[in-house]
Amino acid sequence: MSALLSLLGIAHPIIQAPMAGVSTPAMAAAAANAGALGSLGVGATNAAGARAMIDAMRAASSGPLNVNVFCHAPPRRDVASERAWLEHLGPTFESFGAAPPAQLTEIYTSFVEDDAMLAQLVETKPKVVSFHFGLPSADRIQALRDAGIVLLASATNLAEARAIADAGVHAIVAQGYEAGGHRGTFDADAHDDQLSTAALVRLLVLRLNIPIIAAGGIMDGAGISAMLQLGASAAQLGTAFIDTTESQADAGFRRTLHSEAAHHTVMTRAISGRPARCLANRFTALDDRDAPAYPVAYDAGKALHAAAKARGDFGFGAQWAGQGAPLARTMSTADLVRTLAAEIRA
Repeated sequence: MSALLSLLGIAHPIIQAPMAGVSTPAMAAAAANAGALGSLGVGATNAAGARAMIDAMRAASSGPLNVNVFCHAPPRRDVASERAWLEHLGPTFESFGAAPPAQLTEIYTSFVEDDAMLAQLVETKPKVVSFHFGLPSADRIQALRDAGIVLLASATNLAEARAIADAGVHAIVAQGYEAGGHRGTFDADAHDDQLSTAALVRLLVLRLNIPIIAAGGIMDGAGISAMLQLGASAAQLGTAFIDTTESQADAGFRRTLHSEAAHHTVMTRAISGRPARCLANRFTALDDRDAPAYPVAYDAGKALHAAAKARGDFGFGAQWAGQGAPLARTMSTADLVRTLAAEIRA
């Protein structure tokens, strides 16, 4: 454990998860200042947007920063299926007095082909860069390593973890099926064994000679300690930070987090086109079998959320949260990190 903490430059075995749309520079700075690894998710922005977020975090903290990028395969477009999906959502849009988009677009560029993002990261040199949905090419990994950046990558099974280790990444984020937000599977259409965090962590610890970071369903110091006992070197928590002062989660998201819906999280493709765990809401109740590929489907999902929110309905938000959601606490990021550290010691 101490080797990874030293590598990351943190005092506690705690990583604040990089939640695009929820984590903020203020959250990352507060986490870093309290001795954890602060993180930013930049998969939903471009190089200039990521640079602005990194600069804002660094203006508030000299602590370590993890910048997370998405490495999904660029989608294969199918105009007919995209049109059918918009028609499927049409009545719901109409119920809010809105029309669906005339067509869908690929709203996010994958890091696997984003040269500007790579150049920006090599220039700004955050302490850590982490990969989700797979791995970039060997030359991109080498460029980041040559810049002195520590690399992490998410795995949901042993095969993905072995690929990460073989690629020269420094540590693996073992994402259990309990985790909120998008599954980190390399292939969203492949069979998913749905391994729990505990089972996956123990498997990877025993099979691989690389630090393992536990992620999924961990909400307090007792959960972190349990993962450390299984051999993890640290834990990554996302849902625990949703209702912190610095979170970008809107009022509807926060209310839903503390409602009965938190006890019934749902894995769905309907919102974004990739499996992702969300608080039970009106969007998760929709049939997701014909959703277009990620991130094309997300274009429709964001438009529907905007239409509903304009009418005061928050039930179509991407309210990503893990199965530990009922244990969420309301406090500042710094207080949460301090509380978690004290619970680990206890």
